[in-house]
Amino acid sequence: MLHEYQVIGRRLPSEQEPTPKLFRMRIFAPNQVVAKSRYWYFLSKLHKAKRANGEIVSVNEIFESKPLAVKNYGVWLRYDSRSGTHNMYKEYRETTRAAAVTACYQDMAARHRARFSSVQIIRVADVKASDLRRPYIQQLIEPGLKFPLPHRVNRPAKKANRSLIIAKRPSTFY
Repeated sequence: MLHEYQVIGRRLPSEQEPTPKLFRMRIFAPNQVVAKSRYWYFLSKLHKAKRANGEIVSVNEIFESKPLAVKNYGVWLRYDSRSGTHNMYKEYRETTRAAAVTACYQDMAARHRARFSSVQIIRVADVKASDLRRPYIQQLIEPGLKFPLPHRVNRPAKKANRSLIIAKRPSTFY
């Protein structure tokens, strides 16, 4: 399971720049070490900064405000396939942002054979039910949604003289 971290870092102070600009990123990673590594990976691509001449100011884990409520999440990402780089938008119905991103990485590995290192999460946002685009998520927000329970097992009532072994095999499919 991935966690969401806020990593803040900057270049080391120098004579030309005594108070360098701070850069903040939200990173999804399994632990703080990987979060810091991914931070430097993205920062080196976005700005002219690297780990050798920079420092991390703080690393904080971000927790969900309502982790027991199911929400809709939209995930914008880019990934490198065998044929090129692709941008993508996917929707997930999960309880936390970290769970939605974990599901996204699993989905990308299953459907597109994309490894963790080739997937870059650009943005994760809550999506209102009216703004959902994907039909496989829209079908889950209908009011009065019911799921079939085809394999129910009826247990005999407990009585003192009743045996658990009966002559007829019970039918569990209706």
